[in-house]
Amino acid sequence: MSTLVTFFSAEGTTKKVAEAFAQKIGADLFEIVPEVPYTKSDIRWPNPLARCNKEKFGGKEVPVQGSVAEFEKYDTVYVGFPIWYGCAPNVVNTFCKAYDWTGKKVYAFATSGGSGIGKTAEKLKSYVEGATEVTAKLVKSAEDIEEK
Repeated sequence: MSTLVTFFSAEGTTKKVAEAFAQKIGADLFEIVPEVPYTKSDIRWPNPLARCNKEKFGGKEVPVQGSVAEFEKYDTVYVGFPIWYGCAPNVVNTFCKAYDWTGKKVYAFATSGGSGIGKTAEKLKSYVEGATEVTAKLVKSAEDIEEK
């Protein structure tokens, strides 16, 4: 079995962390990219009409480009994203719902401009049903992530 580091990055911060961590542990890497990429105004959360707010509060699915080939071969999956409203952005949830997580260990790592990790692991569990372990940690760099 092997390890996958997958991530969504709105502004590049999470991407840098994910790439550095995947390289450090020798894991495969997959970027979660929405079919319609986010613009700066889409993620400007203080604007109540911003796309990120409409998606989160509307519970909207956010379609993802591409898919992970041979997802079943991974027993450990790291999922990285920026914290949006104390949890993963909807695009991450949509990504997670597309796969069978049975028997996998899931380690979420989140970057943040100021929010805490909150109940991120609890909220993620419903999207990775069947996972044997689901944890979440707030990180600033790849060094903050522990290899499992």
